[in-house]
Amino acid sequence: MIVLHDITVQIGDATLVEDASAAIRPGALTAIIGPNGAGKTTLLRVASGELAPAAGTVRMDDRALEALPPRQQARQRAVMPQQSQLHFAFSVLEVVLMGRTPHLQGGGETKRDWQIAEAALDAVDMAAFAERSFPTLSGGEQQRVHLARALAQIWSPPADGSRYLLLDEPTASLDLAHQHNVLQAARGLATDGVGVLAILHDLNLAAQYADHVVVMRQGRVHAQGAPEVVFTPTCIHDVFGWPVCVLDHPTQSCPLIVAEASAHATPATPTLRTF
Repeated sequence: MIVLHDITVQIGDATLVEDASAAIRPGALTAIIGPNGAGKTTLLRVASGELAPAAGTVRMDDRALEALPPRQQARQRAVMPQQSQLHFAFSVLEVVLMGRTPHLQGGGETKRDWQIAEAALDAVDMAAFAERSFPTLSGGEQQRVHLARALAQIWSPPADGSRYLLLDEPTASLDLAHQHNVLQAARGLATDGVGVLAILHDLNLAAQYADHVVVMRQGRVHAQGAPEVVFTPTCIHDVFGWPVCVLDHPTQSCPLIVAEASAHATPATPTLRTF
């Protein structure tokens, strides 16, 4: 389990996260939600070891994160950031193979590494693009390739410890079908024992796929718990400043969040100019 305890992050005079605690549990999908600037990505960067907190601790499998060798961390934990810049004309399959780098033993990729990369591409519905040049893909397609790279990195369980997948807005730029495909893949990994953390903006996707939801507001954890516990009209209004109805989903065992018209403002009528 990755445990973040009383995390505070400061950049200059700005406090981005304050006294935030959360956990990424093997076998569960944890979603972080909150408005823009709430500290979601900052907390994920602390969990990944990319950002050191000003206060608080991060432990992975009951060991201080900074005490674990970087190569061991990379074998156990993969990260898909919001944006990954790659302008070289690597093929899609070559990009996914980069995820196998922590597992190489002094030589090139083995047949097994290639098989894993191909399987990871298939898992995100990108197998048909294996030979395409990565920069020629659309933004959504590139995002799915980077997810495949992260999957390839943690494809097999380590000799000791657990596996973790950290996803920063994995459904951004994706159409409806691929949003669900990506989260179904993440859900499958959790079922297979992987600890998954995903930052999501769509509350209904979080309600449908997450086991545990961390709600952030102004750098603090406002609430956390199962979707049916935290997704209440009061909590959502307090955090997002917008009234909602929370209903029983007609086909899934989860809440369904429906936004209402704002109670505090009358929608403006657009004015069309003629020329």
